[in-house]
Amino acid sequence: MKCPRRPGRRLASLLGTFAAVTLVVTGTADARPAPVKASTLGAQAARSGRYFGTAVAAGRLGDGTYTAILDREFNAVTPENEMKWDATERSRGSFSFAAADQIVSHAVAHGQRVRGHTLVWHSQLPGWVGSISDATTLRGVMRSHITTEMGHFKGKVYAWDVVNEAFADGGSGARRASVFQNVLGDGFIEDAFRTARSADSAAKLCYNDYNIENWSDAKTQAVYRMVRDFRSRGVPIDCVGFQSHFGSSGPPASFGTTLANFAALGVDVQITELDIAQAPATAYANTVKACMNVARCTGISVWGIRDSDSWRSGEHPLLFDAAGNKKAAYGAVLSALGGSVAAPSAAAALPSSFRWSSGRQLIAPKPDATHNIAGIKDPSVVYYNGKWHVFASVAGASGYNLVYLSFSDWSQAGSATHHYLDRTAIGSGYRAAPQVFYYAPQKLWYLVYQTGNASYSTNADISNPNGWSAPRNFYASMPDVIRQNIGNGYWVDMWVICDSADCYLFSSDDNGHLYRSQTTVGQFPNGFTNTVIAARDADKYALFEASNVYKVQGGNQYLLLVEAIGSDGRRYFRSWTSGSLAGSWSPLAASESNPFARASNVSFPSGAWTRDISHGEMIRAGYDQTLTVPACRLQYLYQGLDPNAGGDYNSLPWRLGLLTQTGSAC
Repeated sequence: MKCPRRPGRRLASLLGTFAAVTLVVTGTADARPAPVKASTLGAQAARSGRYFGTAVAAGRLGDGTYTAILDREFNAVTPENEMKWDATERSRGSFSFAAADQIVSHAVAHGQRVRGHTLVWHSQLPGWVGSISDATTLRGVMRSHITTEMGHFKGKVYAWDVVNEAFADGGSGARRASVFQNVLGDGFIEDAFRTARSADSAAKLCYNDYNIENWSDAKTQAVYRMVRDFRSRGVPIDCVGFQSHFGSSGPPASFGTTLANFAALGVDVQITELDIAQAPATAYANTVKACMNVARCTGISVWGIRDSDSWRSGEHPLLFDAAGNKKAAYGAVLSALGGSVAAPSAAAALPSSFRWSSGRQLIAPKPDATHNIAGIKDPSVVYYNGKWHVFASVAGASGYNLVYLSFSDWSQAGSATHHYLDRTAIGSGYRAAPQVFYYAPQKLWYLVYQTGNASYSTNADISNPNGWSAPRNFYASMPDVIRQNIGNGYWVDMWVICDSADCYLFSSDDNGHLYRSQTTVGQFPNGFTNTVIAARDADKYALFEASNVYKVQGGNQYLLLVEAIGSDGRRYFRSWTSGSLAGSWSPLAASESNPFARASNVSFPSGAWTRDISHGEMIRAGYDQTLTVPACRLQYLYQGLDPNAGGDYNSLPWRLGLLTQTGSAC
């Protein structure tokens, strides 16, 4: 990170031993990440910006099998009954949210979106509400209930089913008889949505119903007319939920048309309570494909996890059997989402050489009145809660600090707002080379960076740039082994990764050494000791800096990347693999002639804007402390540089781009 390019050097061989792993990547020449095939429902849905959720019951959160599937497979939850009126306001003005809070807290801790269900519904309604006959009283009660419940969960609920099942079954297209319809008339739905918007301006507001999936049905047409009317008059409605409780034949043939026609009104559409009698794989696949074919179909939720958890348990309608085993429908759904049911064999799939494509520059610095920035570099990136979150160094003649930006799609990366973290508790002064991850055992986000020491800050909400704590240090001072070997180098590029038992902190010294310290998962972030030289090279430029270490999905295999400076003075990456974070490392694509990523094995279809492939981070399959990357279609967000740029290193105009591997058989 500190040293300028040094041309004309030959690489020495790497000293030290290493052991093997597997890895495969593929992709396109586009600047956006190519879809990554994940092996869980939520992770794969997230690749297209969608969620795949489930209904959750608070009383089952103590069931280890239930929660293991919930946390592994789903990135959204809907409380099954805990947010309904009879659970939250059993007597007038007396609210209880304990059970719902339990579900929401669990979801927030595991990075899952929450759909609020439901605010106004004719069923599961306390008797005191149903007995109200005065319009003024009922209107006030309804508004109070909406405002209080939404206010309690404000900022934690992604979308609300504001009104549920307000239309009658059959061919009339009429409104359902209920206390709200009977006393307040047709206007109660509009009133509920306007009240909800006042209560939480950020949450998505949805109308939710069943038997509205077939386009020609009178009930479907009646809901469509209401939504069209609301949109034309500015009534705040953001989405329509299709419950999708299907028989064994699955969705009607017109289901895709229905979703597309509602979406054309300018609302999101969501499949909210999916279950299918006997869970035929084809029926499930057809349902998911209908959603995937509509850009504004933003998510799918199944109504329960295991068959034994279902309100239709006798029909075995879900994706997991009573024992928690995946059924055939699970594989069909994952495939329809674009995922891979079984990760390929790493040993068989690992390429011995790589080819890459890079799109145009994605992200450039945005100087302002108080930030004279020349370059943006050292990116760390996670995909969480429907957004890409990027942290990076910003550099200029005055030194380094950190920046944060987020966006829903990579096409928006260049226009995203830059939040400078020197304005937060992280503070001004030298802060550089960030790494971000969610530490699940503590339910906290960690931002690791260098300050001259190895430092970190924590945050409960990655999307809040002002939520980061002041810097703390992992070490009281530089470990002795680093002090004894650093020479004229710099202690840089701290990187934390954990397995099930231990956490490891890797760092470099610009002097041919890779260091590793260790602590237990329970002690983290404290207790880093046993600092050792994990790898070394006689040529310091061959094992220079910017180490990345990842867990490869589907096995006990790890990938190590380290930045080198080539004989032409240009930055590039070498790679090694190991079966253990504490083990030795075996060369993968680790030479200047066979690099992991170098300008010589990267094509630039939109124009070669850089000859340096420098400090960056892989696109991960998740966001937690295991730093897991998918076994296929790996991509790398990196820093590049105008080949003609020169001068002071801190003032070089670094920009961020994206590598995608090409030519893989995976």
